[in-house]
This record gives sequence, structure tokens and C-alpha cells, in this order.
Amino acid sequence: MKKTLISLAAVALTSLTGMAQAQTVLTVSSWVPPTHGLSVAQKEWCDALTARTSNRVRCNILPRAVTPPVGTYDAIRNGLADVSFTVHGYTPGRFVLTQMVEFPFMGDRAEPLSVAFNRVASKYPEFAAEHQGVKVLGYFTHGPGIVFNTKRPITRVEDLAGMKFRVGGGMVNEIAKNLDMNVTLKPAPESYELLSTGVMDGTLFPAESTDSFKIDKVIKHATTFPGGLYNTSFVFMMNPAKYNSLSAEDKKAVDELSGDAVASRFGKSWDRVDDIALGNMQKNGVKLIKADAAFISGVTIRVSKLERDWAQAAKAKGVKDPSRMLAEFRAEVAKLQNQK
Repeated sequence: MKKTLISLAAVALTSLTGMAQAQTVLTVSSWVPPTHGLSVAQKEWCDALTARTSNRVRCNILPRAVTPPVGTYDAIRNGLADVSFTVHGYTPGRFVLTQMVEFPFMGDRAEPLSVAFNRVASKYPEFAAEHQGVKVLGYFTHGPGIVFNTKRPITRVEDLAGMKFRVGGGMVNEIAKNLDMNVTLKPAPESYELLSTGVMDGTLFPAESTDSFKIDKVIKHATTFPGGLYNTSFVFMMNPAKYNSLSAEDKKAVDELSGDAVASRFGKSWDRVDDIALGNMQKNGVKLIKADAAFISGVTIRVSKLERDWAQAAKAKGVKDPSRMLAEFRAEVAKLQNQK
């Protein structure tokens, strides 16, 4: 009997110890479905953090977002949630330097783009200055941007004129305007309703989004570009007060899973679902068109001023040599792509 009581006491103590170790719960929000590559990558990061901290830190992933996409940055800053991600372009005018990664023809895969972005952004303190109020866990991008539409094949710059396109904001908005596209800034989750009802004729997305936002049966035509017509910059972030409340050991775990590691994680997730979506497009009869040299040249001529405008804006943000920083990013992308 005595041994039994001792055994029961030991079990109870072990249970209580385990409960005590799970001392920090991170409230995690996502504005895309749980099956979306972004949500999947975020959950993988959470699971890795729980394992790395021996269950001292775990995530409570909410069933729905605490705010619409455009409010995510402020939701994390104000502590409405502890961890999430957002598109920089969803708040026009707020972020300038991150537009560096959004120009045309930057890269064919999200992982090297994301890691290169994180490396260069982490090197320049001006990026951190643009993200005051949050703890940046990593910067990343999606895969190469594609022109999707429900109306007709697009094989030259002139075909874009007058058609109504949904875009997410940021540099893609400026690119579209310079290509004479009629654009409206709307969050990605609204795409199906906009396209299926004919309010919009098309959208600019990476391949993955045709599956994630259920527009794979609505889209009829897709025009791809080497390196993408554009890319979109994201930030994965944590509420700084929550981060500061962690022990030194747990902060170290967060840091080790962040930076290049988190950029690679999100980039790989994009690439995986991009490949699946491209296959599904072919099954669904979407007409895929590869932009030819004349089309690429036409785009290049029309958007060339955007890099100069960005460089001036980046200087105003304190970057001494924006052109050099952009060249560093391109060189890092090329190096990482050649390693694959």
C-alpha cells in the first residue's frame, strides 16, 4: 500500500511538473485557411518551438484571425495576438525598404528569394526601424507572381490595358499601373468573390493562390514570367512584450528558429504548394502562356523608373546606397538559386 501511494505521488508530481513546464502560451493568428501554406509553415514553427523548449512554450492557434489581413501588424504590436504574419503592401506607404524584393524578374523559387531577403534585411538596421513595435522573426516572399485572368490570353503588354485586376498592394500596385492595368487593392481572401462575380477580370498571384483561394475553376488564362512579374514581401513577427517575457533559454529557442531558418521554412512551403497548383491548373485546362522576349522587354521598359523612385525613397529612410543594397539582394538570390 505504501509503495502504491508513493507511486501515485510520483505520477502526480510528474504530471504537475509537465503542466508547470508549459508556462507560456503564444496566441497565434492566421488570416488564411489552416491548409494554406502560410498557416502550415506557421504551425510547423510552433511545433518546432514547443519541441525545442521541452513544452515550456506552446502555441494556441486561433480558429479564426483576430483581425482582417490589413490589421494584422497592429494586432501583433498591440498584443491582440502574439504571433502572426502579414503582407507589407497591405498598409500602403508604411513600408518602403521591403519593396526591394518586389520588382520584376527577381527569382523563380520562393525559398532562395526568402532567405536572400532575410539576410539582406537583417544586415541593414533601417529595416528594423520600419518595423518598430514588433519583434521581427523573419522576412520572406512568396513565389514568382503570375498574371491570371478570366477573359483572354495575355501575350503582350498592350493586352493588359483596361482589364480590371485585384492586387495586394506594395510595389505590385505600381508595376501594374505602369503597365496600364486597371487595379484595385484588395486582400487575397476576397479574390474568389471578385472574380466569380465579374467585379474583377483577373488577379496577380503566385501559382499557389489559385488553389488556396479556390479560383482554380474560375481562372482561364495565366501568363508566367521568368523570375516572376513581381514578388510580395512578408514579415513573420511576435509581440515584443511577449518575447521579452520569455526566459533567456526560451528566447534563444525562438531566435534559433527565426531568421534564415524561418525564411527557409516559409519559402519551402510556398514552393511546395506552387508546384502542386501548377499541376492542378493544367488538369483544369487553364491556358498557360510563357511571356516571350518582346513581352519581357516591354515590361522592363515600362517599370524601369520604379527602381529609381524606390532608391530615392530608400535614401529618405536613411539607406546610404540603395542601389548597392538592391544589387546585394540580387547577388544573394543568384547565389542561393545556383546552390539548388
